[in-house]
Amino acid sequence: MLKPILLVEDNPHDLELTLIALSKSQLANEVVIVRDGAEALDYLNRRGEFKERVIGNPAVILLDLKLPKVDGLEVLKEIRETETLKSIPVCMLTSSKEEQDVVRSYELGVNAYVVKPVDFTEFVRAIADLGIFWAVLNEPPPGSRRYVKPK
Repeated sequence: MLKPILLVEDNPHDLELTLIALSKSQLANEVVIVRDGAEALDYLNRRGEFKERVIGNPAVILLDLKLPKVDGLEVLKEIRETETLKSIPVCMLTSSKEEQDVVRSYELGVNAYVVKPVDFTEFVRAIADLGIFWAVLNEPPPGSRRYVKPK
């Protein structure tokens, strides 16, 4: 079973564009959508509405920086501090070009920082390339390639 892509995005317009771009890349990976940082952490830690989800981490997390409840930097910080989550590739996908956001993201261990292009065609290309790289081309750490069925 292919590992899903976790998309953490609260903006409905950006969410729709990202889903269009991922579908154009023809990835077979399921895209799991959460709309705030708290929901992302619940998904990753198998809490709340996600407590029964299949055991295993996503292939990649596409994480918006500016999120309600818990912002993207706090989500990233918790991911990197949690033993079972810290090896998940995280790509910050944001409209922020602020140097402090870029620097802080890398300090916290982000794998990539991508500023969302304004142009639709560029946006679609950038997201498709990200999806293909992280879900297909990137070699994940040993033991993280497939889901483990719950006992």
